[in-house]
Amino acid sequence: MKVTIENIPPGSEPEIIIRCNEPDESLMKLIYSIKSTSKKLVGIMDLQMHIINLNDVFYFEAVDNKVFIYCQEKVFESRLKLYEIETEYEHWDFFRASKSTILNISKIESVSPILYGRFEALLQNSEKVFISRQYVPVLKTKLGL
Repeated sequence: MKVTIENIPPGSEPEIIIRCNEPDESLMKLIYSIKSTSKKLVGIMDLQMHIINLNDVFYFEAVDNKVFIYCQEKVFESRLKLYEIETEYEHWDFFRASKSTILNISKIESVSPILYGRFEALLQNSEKVFISRQYVPVLKTKLGL
């Protein structure tokens, strides 16, 4: 892939032009990541709203009609529903791991098969998250297996 950067006159709006034969998945992922840098993920903790970088999110989990955002050491509450998060961030490294969990693939350290076709993901923060058997094929596709 060839990358060209041109200087523009001061005050001009930056522009990105992509020339390709057929946009593949990696190119589309790059486009979505560029577009979504302006998106903000808001989490609530101790009655304060916090802006969260998507790269810091390990997983989202729905518990008792509330959605929580799990980061390295902190847990925030989200005002979004799980299906809204899934739709909003499907082009990132997030995927539905179970009925109540959306997992960040880039935070997985290892994956192990367990009983009845389910998998267990060990995350970089040493937490373990289960992947339901119906979502294992999605994980394999995302990992290119």
